[in-house]
Amino acid sequence: MMMAVSFERYGRLYYLDPGGHSPSVGDKVLVPTDDGPEVAECVWAPEWVSEEVDDLPVCEGMATRADIARDERNRTRRAEARSQAKRLIRANGLPMKVVGVDYLSEGPTFVVYFSAPHRVDFRDLIREMSRALDTRVEFRQVGARDEARLQGGIGPCGRDLCCATFLKDFEPVSVRMAKDQNLPVNPMRIAGACGRLMCCLKYEHPLYQEFKASTPDPGSKVGTPEGDGVVIGHDVPREKVVVRLNDGGRRCACDRADVCGPRQAYESTHGQRSTSDDEGEAG
Repeated sequence: MMMAVSFERYGRLYYLDPGGHSPSVGDKVLVPTDDGPEVAECVWAPEWVSEEVDDLPVCEGMATRADIARDERNRTRRAEARSQAKRLIRANGLPMKVVGVDYLSEGPTFVVYFSAPHRVDFRDLIREMSRALDTRVEFRQVGARDEARLQGGIGPCGRDLCCATFLKDFEPVSVRMAKDQNLPVNPMRIAGACGRLMCCLKYEHPLYQEFKASTPDPGSKVGTPEGDGVVIGHDVPREKVVVRLNDGGRRCACDRADVCGPRQAYESTHGQRSTSDDEGEAG
């Protein structure tokens, strides 16, 4: 059994083992964290999944009115800390941008996440914020991708950012992946909201690799149902091979199986055996 929750509306999804609980979509539940149980909203009710999933945190139950009231107070504290941080950053003229604030009740401690073009000396800022909030304060600098994940937004596809919803880890993405998928190597076309290469370039890359490994390369001479020709390109989403025919230079898009040498050899051999068997039965 698996369920999904989110700490923010349209925020990143976290997957849980529901344990003995059966929350519905929209219910508030308690999620175990390093700093104790936190309130989150159920966005995917518990259901059976086909794959075996281990080591999921277990839901600690339904949130009570006291839990929800505590969560609202913490949200108010975070908003106050964010406002104070922005005010003091402007007052000190520091090149910093606040992208998120956490409130840890154990301590208690405020953790302010910020982005900056370079390392910043914020020791005086910490002292001023600690006095203003009368509690301990930490500042942590984050990179461009973490900034996008914390702030959220809409990607070029028109959907919520993957990193802010379901993506758990940032996997390496290279320009080679864009080239393998015949995408223009233009930063405006292959960069995400964070300014880095889009994470989704990783999703379909194995499909392109598998397709190109099992089909003739551009420039190869092949035979097709419409005649012999030369491969001039691949249409991977449709699993087609684009061939320029020798007869008149006309182009055609053929199924991968129709121009794949090993498949043709197999079908040729299999067809000959079938023919010989039919002849034997007829005799």
